[in-house]
Amino acid sequence: MNIEDLINILKTVQHCHLRLFDYAQLILGEDGEPDREKVVFYAKEMTEATDEAEAYAKETRNMVACLKKIAHSQS
Repeated sequence: MNIEDLINILKTVQHCHLRLFDYAQLILGEDGEPDREKVVFYAKEMTEATDEAEAYAKETRNMVACLKKIAHSQS
């Protein structure tokens, strides 16, 4: 596999929208700071969204490790 093949494969990877960013906006008060009541209200959803983001980060780290292996095996 050459670099061009790898780039073409990576171009097919779909965009991932993390819900955590949505909740980060929802919990802000009028002053731009987190609103305690909103944080409590969305706590369950934010916990789930945090878990989702952590899983995505873990898989991204795994993919980076795989790509590094491929790069080193090609040199």
